[in-house]
Amino acid sequence: MADKKIGLLEATSIGIGGMIGGGIFAVLGLTVLLARGAAPLAFLVAGLIALVTSYSYAKLAVRFPSEGGTIEFILRAFGPGLIPAWLNILLLASYIIMLSLYAYAFGSYGAVLLKGTEDPLLKKALIIIVVSTFTFLNLLGALIVGRAEDIMVVIKVLILLFFSALGFMNIDPNRLMPSEYPPPLHILTGGLIIFLAYEGFELIANTATEIRDPDQNLPRAFYAAVLFVIFIYALVALVAVGNLPFDEVVRAKDYVLAEAARPFLGQAGFVLIGIAAVLSTASAINATLYGTARISYLVAKYGELPRIFSRRIWKGAYEGLIILAVLTIMAALSFDLENISVAGSLGFLVVFAMVNFANLKLAKVTSASRIPAAIGGIGCLLSAVVLVVHTLKTNPSSLKSATILIGATFLFEMVFRTRRRFSEFVDWRLREKEAFLDRYEDHLKTILEAIGSHFREAEVYLLDELARGEREGANKLHLAVVLPRKLSPEEKRRGERKIRTSAGLKSHHPLKITFLHPQEKEWLAPHSAKKIREVNRPLGADSP
Repeated sequence: MADKKIGLLEATSIGIGGMIGGGIFAVLGLTVLLARGAAPLAFLVAGLIALVTSYSYAKLAVRFPSEGGTIEFILRAFGPGLIPAWLNILLLASYIIMLSLYAYAFGSYGAVLLKGTEDPLLKKALIIIVVSTFTFLNLLGALIVGRAEDIMVVIKVLILLFFSALGFMNIDPNRLMPSEYPPPLHILTGGLIIFLAYEGFELIANTATEIRDPDQNLPRAFYAAVLFVIFIYALVALVAVGNLPFDEVVRAKDYVLAEAARPFLGQAGFVLIGIAAVLSTASAINATLYGTARISYLVAKYGELPRIFSRRIWKGAYEGLIILAVLTIMAALSFDLENISVAGSLGFLVVFAMVNFANLKLAKVTSASRIPAAIGGIGCLLSAVVLVVHTLKTNPSSLKSATILIGATFLFEMVFRTRRRFSEFVDWRLREKEAFLDRYEDHLKTILEAIGSHFREAEVYLLDELARGEREGANKLHLAVVLPRKLSPEEKRRGERKIRTSAGLKSHHPLKITFLHPQEKEWLAPHSAKKIREVNRPLGADSP
């Protein structure tokens, strides 16, 4: 049986694909309008907030691997009260805003590709068509992107790198000089207003139960994905600002990336970026409907992820898909790009602030440093305040959708709570994992018997947190099995499967077995190894 776990590269690709899902094509113009020549710095500011927040996500995902992701982490820290329940509704609404952003960008780029200029009526028609199409396909249970989603990530990144490489050689340095910078507050707001372009790295947390060696690979995937996207966004902003006069940005703010390709690639460049934007936003709509928005809806409906929950189809939640689609179309048709961007960025800043505070509260459990967790939480909240205050001063009408987002979601949760309460765990698998670890000593005898039946000359050691008596920080039962003969990787995988089966363990029970040769025993020292003995005799006491 092949190992179906995903690796570091695949997990990183999920994060990159989640972020570069269409947002950069839609919101670049807003940042340039606010930050002008400092647009690359604005993207860097937003990226640093995302990077600090990814630290909290990495720590929480390692300790509490769950398909519930964001809301599971908040629930672990603050319990099933009103605020976590409201934050789940806010997260769901923020995903709707993201969907409307993708649909808006699809309509904008699609309209200029078809007619060569903006056509409001055609843009609205395309918005309705693209959302309705992917809603219908999801209702059929078909994820049409499937494996092609990974290919799309590569195509999007290559197109952006191609655009940046050619455009970098043609930039006008004068447009990037500090003399072209607006006041610092405008630069900061330019980054915060498009913070939702970094939304998507949190999707890596949903792979925590499926990734190989999550203790190491999850943090690496988070940091690598965010750092790579910061580089891409700053480079794209640099090229766009350096190649496009400001009055052209004002004219083409809804499709500025395609317009920025025209000076050095001509009409072909305009079309190439336009096609990339249409493909990116379309696939992002499909992936968001199919993935994270679906999870948030199921949690809102049931208070937890039901056991019938499957990644393949909505499973009895078709009405949720239709509701999300209708609300997405309404938002995309009712608000302009700035309204959508402010609301989405504000929603994610609030949710990410609470994830950072969750990590701060659970620092002892997650083995996290409190400093980055506190910086992330306070930074997200202050950023939300700056975004609101600056928008209130410069363009109050852009807060209309944000006001609806915050107020309506809280009111909805207040009313709906009379019918549904959150469960203690969002993901029932995590509940069973924690119960398994709480009673790990009860399982040890069965596991040791299983080891003894397959490997009679084995020495067995308890490792890491449980060996040190630190149950709160343990995310697995880790055993080292020392054998006289060195096993091949395939023999190790087969051996662990046999032990699990013999011990009657489920696939999600958090048992990890590391097979060692006597000459590799030095590996045990940093893992606080504690030799385990059976009831009547030590396992392998006479083994070499």
